[in-house]
Amino acid sequence: MQRPPKKFHPHPFAYHQEVELRIDALSNLGVGIGRIDGWVVFVPFCLPGELVKARVFRNDKNCSNADLVEVLEPSPDRGDPKCSLFGTCGGCQYQHLSYEAQLAWKTRQVSELLQHMAGIEFPVLPCIPSPQVWNYRSKITPHFDRPKDGVIGPIGFMPNGRRGIIDVPKCPIAMEEINVALPRERESSRQRAKQFKKGATLLLRATEGRVETNPNAVVTEHVGELSFDFLAGEFFQNNPFILPAFTGHAAEEAKAGGERFLVDAYCGSGLFALTLAKHFEKVAGVEVSEAAADWAKRNAESNGITNATFLGASAETIFADIDFPPDQTAVLIDPPRKGCSQEFLDQLIAFAPSRVVYVSCDPATQVRDLAILKQGGFELQKVQPFDLFPHTRHLECVMTLTRATQPPS
Repeated sequence: MQRPPKKFHPHPFAYHQEVELRIDALSNLGVGIGRIDGWVVFVPFCLPGELVKARVFRNDKNCSNADLVEVLEPSPDRGDPKCSLFGTCGGCQYQHLSYEAQLAWKTRQVSELLQHMAGIEFPVLPCIPSPQVWNYRSKITPHFDRPKDGVIGPIGFMPNGRRGIIDVPKCPIAMEEINVALPRERESSRQRAKQFKKGATLLLRATEGRVETNPNAVVTEHVGELSFDFLAGEFFQNNPFILPAFTGHAAEEAKAGGERFLVDAYCGSGLFALTLAKHFEKVAGVEVSEAAADWAKRNAESNGITNATFLGASAETIFADIDFPPDQTAVLIDPPRKGCSQEFLDQLIAFAPSRVVYVSCDPATQVRDLAILKQGGFELQKVQPFDLFPHTRHLECVMTLTRATQPPS
């Protein structure tokens, strides 16, 4: 038996002890959850209902972590992964799970986060599927470590459960044109190995039928009738196939109460502000990044949208230059994965808009912020997940809130 690490805690299982257990559920990280005499054991790449054999590698204070050894009784939802690297590459968690079951579990996980983190029992609408389940990602960023003796090692992504980089010559969730260009970019990097004094990250961004590799080049994405220009290395939603439905839902929710004005408080290059502009008299996009606000202005002009203005604002004064009447205003927020700062939430509560549409790529931080907004006088009206990232644990979630008629006690 392999010698345990120095910090290994031997209770309740020995190092690399093999155990059998039934998997009850999936965590929000996509890991199987089972119990042995009430003790929780996390096992990746398992599915609810399965009986598995697992090898323990860590015991924590209230749970253990184990590697999957064998599936003894498979779930009827289990399928064959499309990628030969599944289970080794850390990019996907659900390729072994039927797509219908992926959607069901993502819906359930949002519901459980509401219950466990905010104490809210609320019906979560079924997760909206991606129109394209494979080859949907419009951007990937493989990387490599510092060359050794002029030779570049693996070029790819982080492996599952350990450090380092796993070599990824092809990715089935990346768009086809990216997979066509990837071998060329990998070979080009290897030929230039002596130029790299440290590790590097490659960029492959699909745009209008081609692949851009220069992060400072201007690229274009189309959403419905609109086009958006931005720098290839900057953030833009990476599943273009679902964006019309995604932005369409945000528009329906933002205008549902008859609000006349819209504030897009994390507007970026203008995705939501411009796709929603036709539904409002005036739209104000606010960005702490002056460069992003400039791109939003250019995109408004190129699309002939005249009722949207964009402001570069400091984080401390997001609403300082907004003169819309709050009771006739909807605010859309789409913060980064870490969610909203307390400073921003305080400003939003003080502004007191009639309606808030909260878009998030991390439902856990979204639910955390929801609890604060609820205390600040907002009521939850709708929860709609979207599967922008099939075969991974990630999802986007849109929550609609309205200003309570009675102030919080």
